[in-house]
Amino acid sequence: MTTVKIKPNRAIGPGQPCYIIAEIGINHNGSLDIAKQLIDAAVTAGADAVKFQKRTPELCVPRDQWEKQRDTPWGRMSYIDYKRKTEFGQDEYDAINDYCLAKGIDWFASCWDEPSVDFMEQYQPVLYKMASASLTDKPLLDRVRATGRPLMLSTGMSTQQEIIDAVQHVGLDNLLIAHSTSAYPCPPQELNLRMIQTLQAQYPGTPIGYSGHETGLGTTVTAVALGASFVERHFTLDRAMWGSDHAASVEPGGLAKMVRDIRDTEAALGDGVKVVYESEKEPLRRLRREVTAV
Repeated sequence: MTTVKIKPNRAIGPGQPCYIIAEIGINHNGSLDIAKQLIDAAVTAGADAVKFQKRTPELCVPRDQWEKQRDTPWGRMSYIDYKRKTEFGQDEYDAINDYCLAKGIDWFASCWDEPSVDFMEQYQPVLYKMASASLTDKPLLDRVRATGRPLMLSTGMSTQQEIIDAVQHVGLDNLLIAHSTSAYPCPPQELNLRMIQTLQAQYPGTPIGYSGHETGLGTTVTAVALGASFVERHFTLDRAMWGSDHAASVEPGGLAKMVRDIRDTEAALGDGVKVVYESEKEPLRRLRREVTAV
């Protein structure tokens, strides 16, 4: 299996530390201050990257949904106005770019339409993430591929054939594939973590990872034990906050614990070669009974 190089000093794949992504998504609720607090918490936890979502509301919200009314923290408003309210623009992403550079953490975004890809290109992201909902959007896949940057495909809500078709369409060069189940939150019996190994067997030269939406932490750590080269979890300051993704997200303390447990798991897996460690030699001397052959 090969690695995918995302910047001069970092690659994703076998032999590399698991690339841990804290998915802020839209959990900033339209607030740059909250976004910065989330970036700070991700840095403190030891995550490698934070990820946002970028949409053009007029393209991504079905026209028949525009005028539907929704109760929001800003009062009752149409759905299209709500989506506009929570969407970051030039000023916010300029600030996010500067803030992440200062903090030394990678950042990128899932783009849900072609103009959003064009918008994100000015920041030269380390990679693009294709959300599970966009796996079959070939014009969007083409636009991301045209940038020449690494592409991470998420495979939730998809059939095996749809995954095969998407991979054939984009090609294997600079590709990462994330196993995912698009339920929020996802019950453990639907996580199907063995799909990580299925995808590894199906695409042996491609780094395979995991994008999780469960409420616990242990299953994401298990994904790393099963060979995930990268993991992504939604992240929030408080799971009780208003918004659609908070309930299926990890809070700062949980993210820090998850990162710690992933790093411990990587260290514990070892290389599979049996040795007698220095720490074992004194117990060996004290505890193993010498038997003299007759």
